[in-house]
Amino acid sequence: MRPRPPSAGTGSADDGVSGGTRRLRLLQVASLTSTCDRFAIAPLLVPIAHGFGVPLAATAGVAGGYFLAYGLMQVVWGLLSDRLGRVRVMRLALLGAVLGGIASVLAPTLPALLAARVLTGGCVAALIPAALVYVGDTWPAAVRQRPLSDVLAASAFGTAVATAGAGLLSDVAGWRTVFGISALACAGLAVGLRALPEPPGATGGVTRGWRSLLGPLGVVLGEGWARAVLLFAFVEGAVVLGVLTYLAPALQAGGSTAAVAGLAAGGFGVGGLVLSRLVRRLVGRLAPAVLAAVGATFLAAAWIPPLLLVHPVTVVLAGLLLGGAWAFLHSTLQAWATEVTPQARATAVALFATLLFLGSSAGTAAGAPLADAGRFTLLFAAALTASVPLGVAASLAREWFSRSGPR
Repeated sequence: MRPRPPSAGTGSADDGVSGGTRRLRLLQVASLTSTCDRFAIAPLLVPIAHGFGVPLAATAGVAGGYFLAYGLMQVVWGLLSDRLGRVRVMRLALLGAVLGGIASVLAPTLPALLAARVLTGGCVAALIPAALVYVGDTWPAAVRQRPLSDVLAASAFGTAVATAGAGLLSDVAGWRTVFGISALACAGLAVGLRALPEPPGATGGVTRGWRSLLGPLGVVLGEGWARAVLLFAFVEGAVVLGVLTYLAPALQAGGSTAAVAGLAAGGFGVGGLVLSRLVRRLVGRLAPAVLAAVGATFLAAAWIPPLLLVHPVTVVLAGLLLGGAWAFLHSTLQAWATEVTPQARATAVALFATLLFLGSSAGTAAGAPLADAGRFTLLFAAALTASVPLGVAASLAREWFSRSGPR
């Protein structure tokens, strides 16, 4: 059963958009579905290894292939979204995710499972960018960060649900059941999205020919502010998502159990979910640059507790603060990505997501030698060192953009 996404509030949820509450609920479910599928894989690696009788290192490729496909397909789906439409692309991708989920359930060998998860990851990659672009197409810029924070809140909720639920469900009913439920959720969402109207002017249609498919890519890369936002996304991915990976291993290296170490990811989801509600109330009252600065403060502060002492309490606190950074800083950068090139919004958001996940991979790879050596203090110090200039630069640049607009 698919969890219900967090409420977007009442009364002002439409923000002047006809049917805005109903549309927002569907977009939240899309974000929730994608995040649950993405974060469910990590707790399943050990059960999968036991099921196929292979080492854990062999099953790591299942997660790696999924994440690689998820990141690389962002741009592809973004370009297709600019040509075919947001809702059409989401429904098409969901059909592929259903097929990938069924193949995952029935996979007789590890290579077959790897292929099935690559297909699934490449397909569910379309959901969150398309949902965010839909918001950019539909809600006015002055209030856009409110629904964007609601979509990201559903994503944070999905992180906590998947992290806590996938492992438990695997113990009770087997790891194949998790993939089966995800496939059912994708099928249900594909049907539900029939009620979501396509935003006006969201597609250039296919009659202009596929030669112009790469045109939006040139538009985005030719805009100076867009390149700046993409750079911020890459660094944020490395510092937040990349180093976040090592909070749990830092605890386990000190003797904590896997269950206790899992609180780090749970703290991140809870922090993002709770504080995204505050962000929604502050949009319009505080300038985007101020929201970014608050998020940057959360980000820098997050690394101080585990830097001083690696302990379950300090790791949970770090996760909560990182969730706050995600709610304030990331939502501001995400909203900014929808503004820099409105004529190629889907491509800009897709590139933003791609750079975010590439940054996450780079941060994880860069931190691996320090983690292998048990030098987690140095790793968290490096994250703190990178967080400060990122926060200052992003806040100042957002203020300059508000004054000058796209170049």
